[in-house]
Amino acid sequence: MTVSALDALTALVLVDLQKGTIGSHPMAHPAEDVIGRAAELAAAFRQRGLPVVLVNHAGNPAGRTQYGQGGSDWPPELTELVPGLGTDASDLRVTKRSWGAFATTDLDARLKSLGVTQVVIAGVATSYGIESTARDAYDRGYHVTIAADAITDPTAEGHGHSLDRVFPALGQAGTTAEIIALLPASQ
Repeated sequence: MTVSALDALTALVLVDLQKGTIGSHPMAHPAEDVIGRAAELAAAFRQRGLPVVLVNHAGNPAGRTQYGQGGSDWPPELTELVPGLGTDASDLRVTKRSWGAFATTDLDARLKSLGVTQVVIAGVATSYGIESTARDAYDRGYHVTIAADAITDPTAEGHGHSLDRVFPALGQAGTTAEIIALLPASQ
């Protein structure tokens, strides 16, 4: 499952790389590695004038689950992006109250207004925010690429299931280095 191509107008979507998700519980892969690779991808996209989307999670939708009642808001300090990710004034900021980056936001309209046809997705958690964002992107007609070494999950099983079973049906995956090598020249 190696990425074969990137469209001329591809956006990077970084999901939930924030204080409330990083360090709140153990992950299958070191968070520092995921953050470092996400920052590397963001720098490469910015250098080429391609959109970088920074998505943070600020609360949960209403609805009962086995874990409790939904409809909660996160304290602002937990929604802050992690240090080391790097930000730029040109970055698109999206705050969500759902697992995926599209469901409760205007991300689709913003990307379409820029002419984006493909998304590269990185961040946490593989079987939650990343998978939900990838499913929504696919359903909305985007070409989907997962930065396989720039994602992680609370469990190795959840991470592996998404990478091995779900993502091949939604798009392609590649390493940070493979994705950067396929990026078009500066816009």
